[in-house]
Amino acid sequence: MLKFLIPLILPFQLLSQSFSREEISRWEKQAKNVSIIRDNWGIPHVYGKTDADAVFGLMYAQCEDDFKRVEMNYIEKLGRMAEVKGESELYNDLLIRLVIDSADAVKDYNSAPTWLKKLCNSFADGINYYLHKNPATKPALIARFKPWYPLLWTDGSIGAISTADINVNELKNFYSGEPSVSINKNIEEDADTYRGVTGSNGFAFSPKITETGNAILYINPHVTFYFRPEVHMVSEEGLNAYGAVTWGQFFIYQGFNEHCGWMHTSSAVDAADTYIEKISKKKAGWVYQYDGKEKPVIQKRISIKAKKGSGIEATDINAFFTHHGPIMAKRNGQWISVKADNRIMNGLIQCWQRTKAKSFADFKKTLDLLGNISNNTVYADAEGNIAYWHGNRIPKRDSKYDWKKAVDGTTSATEWKGYHKINETVLSINPPNGWLQNCNSTPFTVAGTNSPKKENYPAYMAPDGENFRGINAVRVLNEENKYTIDKVIRAGYDKRLSAFEILVPALVSSFEKNVRESDTLYKGLSEAISVLRTWDFRCGENSIATTLAVEWGQKIIPAIFRTKIVEHEEADQVDKAKYFATNARPEELLQPLLATINDLKSNYGRWQIEWGEINRFQRISSDIDNKFDDSKASIPVGFVSSIWGMLPSYTSRNFPGTKKRYGVNGNSFICAVEFVRQPAASSGAKRIKARSLLAGGESGNEDSKHFFDQGMMYSQGQFKDVLFYKDDVMKNVEKMYHPGE
Repeated sequence: MLKFLIPLILPFQLLSQSFSREEISRWEKQAKNVSIIRDNWGIPHVYGKTDADAVFGLMYAQCEDDFKRVEMNYIEKLGRMAEVKGESELYNDLLIRLVIDSADAVKDYNSAPTWLKKLCNSFADGINYYLHKNPATKPALIARFKPWYPLLWTDGSIGAISTADINVNELKNFYSGEPSVSINKNIEEDADTYRGVTGSNGFAFSPKITETGNAILYINPHVTFYFRPEVHMVSEEGLNAYGAVTWGQFFIYQGFNEHCGWMHTSSAVDAADTYIEKISKKKAGWVYQYDGKEKPVIQKRISIKAKKGSGIEATDINAFFTHHGPIMAKRNGQWISVKADNRIMNGLIQCWQRTKAKSFADFKKTLDLLGNISNNTVYADAEGNIAYWHGNRIPKRDSKYDWKKAVDGTTSATEWKGYHKINETVLSINPPNGWLQNCNSTPFTVAGTNSPKKENYPAYMAPDGENFRGINAVRVLNEENKYTIDKVIRAGYDKRLSAFEILVPALVSSFEKNVRESDTLYKGLSEAISVLRTWDFRCGENSIATTLAVEWGQKIIPAIFRTKIVEHEEADQVDKAKYFATNARPEELLQPLLATINDLKSNYGRWQIEWGEINRFQRISSDIDNKFDDSKASIPVGFVSSIWGMLPSYTSRNFPGTKKRYGVNGNSFICAVEFVRQPAASSGAKRIKARSLLAGGESGNEDSKHFFDQGMMYSQGQFKDVLFYKDDVMKNVEKMYHPGE
């Protein structure tokens, strides 16, 4: 690697971009075609003459609400985080630059269909017009947004980048030669390490089990708080979509229109692979073996800049590629490459076109684009259909290879053989039970006993295991057969913790069998065991048992996930928990509980702590990096992390300087929508109904009344009515304006 220092002449905030008079005039003209109506929750309802006008207005409104998050998402996708945060981000930037080539995004933009190019132009114009009209907003790095940026990030998922099983530490080890070890300090947060621990829920209900005879969709993503706002986009070209949009993207990622709705859950579908490359050094350079021949290793110099003191230090890295993709690790002396589709123009097209789908047939056509790289889809519509698709863009492979591991890169036998058509993937359409669920879990329980059968599909197509949310969802959804929106919301907020239904009885049994009254341990544990023995396994603000269980659970969960079940190589988290509960030694169960009691006493003076006393919801800073303070106001929350099987997720933890736990991840935008069957062009047709809830509030501005106006509602699971129709919006206007006014 080569490093050299570039003097930083001006601080970042003074590096500005001037806009031409022609640009400004064009933006001002387009702004007149756009109206932004803020309702009494601050939610922007954006109305434009064309789809491009709606995009222009949406991006302007996003910047008003939280420009920092809009910008930061593109700084990340450009692989330039180190320029803002320093050299600690250098190898994260390298990872992005290896798997997302901005030159490819530019090429796609230049070849895009005219309609898509117009949307991309309006994306950039809306943000740049905001920067022109708001000079007090100082970008951290990007002073001018380019129209090809959306083609860097064609998936709205929080985990859209796939590098198979290679992480940034392996990447650093390979390219720096400096060993790096990552320590997982809080297992509840680490969704990448423990797949299926966190994620999202999607439920769909067919007319046969709803009270009104209409299909209902439940949208429940679990992501980092404030990662997505709630928005409404309307145009005179047939666009009328409502839902959650990821900061900086111009399409509704999870939401609905009048005809259909879509919810995405993260998937473990194998959409990326690692290859063992046979590399050697020749006089002419590096080569690799492929089908008995030597092929030259492609080398590319990548320059990454990082903030350092008052300057910028540039690091030049000589990156290696085979035809499979970038070399990203070295294992057992062998170079490992990664093959993945991490951005694709069809992905962006699919994301936009589904927002305008008018029927089940329309929606299926968007799926045929195979542009959804990392997600499953839960669907419902006004025709009464419900459906589930597990993944979307799935490569065809030779099933004789174990695709969970790195495969032989020296032979064409391991090449992808095209992509599966959508009807070849794991799916369920209108199952006889009348409901569908996915909680980042196996698709083979998506419709209970009516689910697809595992033996009918190659292993790489659905490696997802079961999790405790999935178990709880199947149980909950079977308990009602006359669903309404309110009943759907209640089902989505079921507080039973299915993991502790297995773990706590094992703890109590171990105590009863192994601890005598004369033992010192008896005095330390007996009262807490009594609390847990009578617990109904439901969490709540006033529950001492919840505090004991969660704090104890955090101490034993590393051992659970380290559990090896010899006869069950593909054990999921449920299998491991059951095995651990059955086979754990008494000290593995009882000593962590004693440590939990001692920790609670040390922190709070007693162990009898109600969960809501220490589990809090607080928003006191607009910074992207969380800030919390025990001395400032916060709201008690009775929910827990979805790792324990609770359907609504609320992942909280302690921070430096805090004794209380504060939420950082979980339920974000939540929505239940009921579609209406109606004849085409019928007069006086009934309207769809929807209710929603957003973590905290719409605005990222600490001075806005919408910064935390949904905080108390969020802590209680109390939803608001969605204002989908223009006349309802106009009855709840807080502010109406053209962009720039």
